[in-house]
Amino acid sequence: MTLVAATLALALAAAALVLVLADVATTTSTSLSNEAQQLASPPAKGSGVREQAAEAGRTLALINPLYKTGRLTDVNCSPGALPAGSMVAYRRFLTRVTACLNKAWAAQFRKAKMPFHKPRLRIITRKVRTPCGSWNAGADGVYCSTDRTMYLMISKEQLRNPFPLGITRLIAHEYGHHVQQVSGIWRYYWIARSAAGKAKRLQLSRNSELQAECFSSVFMSTMKGTSLVTASDWAYTVDWFRKNGAKGWPQNDHGRGPTQAKWMLRGFKFGTPGACNTWAAKPRNVT
Repeated sequence: MTLVAATLALALAAAALVLVLADVATTTSTSLSNEAQQLASPPAKGSGVREQAAEAGRTLALINPLYKTGRLTDVNCSPGALPAGSMVAYRRFLTRVTACLNKAWAAQFRKAKMPFHKPRLRIITRKVRTPCGSWNAGADGVYCSTDRTMYLMISKEQLRNPFPLGITRLIAHEYGHHVQQVSGIWRYYWIARSAAGKAKRLQLSRNSELQAECFSSVFMSTMKGTSLVTASDWAYTVDWFRKNGAKGWPQNDHGRGPTQAKWMLRGFKFGTPGACNTWAAKPRNVT
């Protein structure tokens, strides 16, 4: 793969890092327009009920059973080649990577003795309206919690310059949001965000996005040293995010480039969900 092709593919993948929570179809355009987050399940009325729900959610975020399950299960993922210009090959690749993610995370949830449900995968070639609202401008992929679906868009640019590692990393990131959803981690996010001001909302968004990125790297670590995840390609990818990862998010809702790179390296090094507990991290580590 040429340096130009890899750079373009990573730029597209970075633009695609969008999470979409459910049901409320608008966000505040003047304050968090780039956050592209839509909330689900508004908190119950009454301060006492809300505080109890917040505490229960906070517990799931801070000490989730997934954090004690050890290394992510290696399912010998081998999605095959991704030649340029083939829509059939691209769809096959996305489907196979998703199948690997299903197997790996299902095994991890079994270790945690928690119920697990696979996300749906919908591959598209143009912007669509999801149950969570309008498609976010500039995004190539979103996870919507209303229908628990990963929407992945194959653009002409991606077809011309596919970067298998970058595409795999992107799918695994969106899958990371599904893990947050089905494990209950997002419960705290929803409740805390509803009562937060702008600065706190951005902090909560960084907690969520950086954890999903770390979960992605945990999955990537199971393929370390394979033809898909070579040492040189992984180092290049991390360095690219260190330098460019924050450029598409001027509100700083995904973390600064060096912070993104740090959580990528952490997930890849340890290979465990427990290494990705951004909710317990000090604020300076999720900036």
